[in-house]
Amino acid sequence: MSNKTTQNDLYVQKEFNQERYDSFNLGKHLVSLMWKEPFYTRILRSITKKETDQIPTAGVTVSNGDFLMVWNRKFLSSLNDLQVSGLIKHEMLHLIYDHVSSRKKDPHLIWNYSTDLAINSTIPRKELPKGGLIPGVAFEPLTKEECENLSQEKIDRYYKISKLIESLPINKTSEYYYNALINDEDLKEHAEENSGGSGGFCDPIPGIGFDDHEGWGEISEEERELVKAKLEEIMKDAMKEGECKGWGTLPAHIIKDLTKMYAKTINWAELLKIFCGYTRNNERTSCIRRLNRKYPGIHAGVKKNYKPKIAVYVDESGSMGSEELEKIYAELTNLSKTNEFYVYKFDSDVDEESAFLWKKGKRINLKRNLTGGTCFNVVTEHALKNKSKFNGYMIMTDGCAPKPRPSHGLKRAWIIIPGYELGFKVDRKDFVINMK
Repeated sequence: MSNKTTQNDLYVQKEFNQERYDSFNLGKHLVSLMWKEPFYTRILRSITKKETDQIPTAGVTVSNGDFLMVWNRKFLSSLNDLQVSGLIKHEMLHLIYDHVSSRKKDPHLIWNYSTDLAINSTIPRKELPKGGLIPGVAFEPLTKEECENLSQEKIDRYYKISKLIESLPINKTSEYYYNALINDEDLKEHAEENSGGSGGFCDPIPGIGFDDHEGWGEISEEERELVKAKLEEIMKDAMKEGECKGWGTLPAHIIKDLTKMYAKTINWAELLKIFCGYTRNNERTSCIRRLNRKYPGIHAGVKKNYKPKIAVYVDESGSMGSEELEKIYAELTNLSKTNEFYVYKFDSDVDEESAFLWKKGKRINLKRNLTGGTCFNVVTEHALKNKSKFNGYMIMTDGCAPKPRPSHGLKRAWIIIPGYELGFKVDRKDFVINMK
């Protein structure tokens, strides 16, 4: 550990303690939370946790279609147990309200402040680390050491923002706080000048906010829709956990919000098309007939050759009725109008003999070939063996079989027929799309 003072040190809550740093164990806090907060814990089990020194505090983001919580050991080890618990709740609430994948409002800095104000209204003040934005509560006075690290302009701005935050009512939406803050001309001007950073921490006014908002909204439209669908599945599972084991300290108005937010029906057919587009790659080759935009007449142009990169595995086991298969093949016919994909049938094994490439716009008359038992593991093994051939695969099924091995390095989507659900919890990077 370096003894040099850095920007990150401004977020350490008390004097650095080497022994506490060395012995800090996030897993211990997560286990403790499991008994008190079943709802929050169910969400935590569905996301990846990663220690890093690339951010000064902690935050949640999306990485490769997966939800990720990153945390800095120096910061978390400086908190007491209640504050660690409050920080975790804060990050989970960002996921609950879909702040991570939704489009950011401009200026980003004010939107970051607004989301924190809405979330921190619902967490007991004693659980919030120093720097938490709480409506109706002024900031803690800057210490002598903190003032020495700041210009007078930043000190003045710190106290002006503090007065503005103190004037706000509690338990309002992010949109409410955004509209209240954007009306302050000085804050708006400051935010527009400094919204290139990640939010509360890298903002030129250190000490405002205690978590990182880096990467919010910076994903493609295809990934955004798939991530939203994944978030919906996570939240529905967490709500079941809350109903069975208790909601813990989750406020009643958030439970009410959850019911409204996640009662909406997903457009599963559109998600199916998005998943295909999300995994489609294109190969570039030189073409003298195409004009090079940057160096016309000097270098050859580029031709993009789009390749079908999706495999669809259709469950034809005995548990799948003829009516269900007709629905699946009808949807694949619609999908083939805009996409090309490989089709494989399976039961207890993958039927290679009936496999084919369904080319875009081609009409195909499909008939049942299999009636055996169901094994998802053979599908995963087959897909991984052929991963040089495609980037992702879908399993269209009733979900009635044991969980297969993880699909490392290859995107996997489960398409579940109406009236059924998977009998196991999918891996974090998997997508689940329920046909309606």
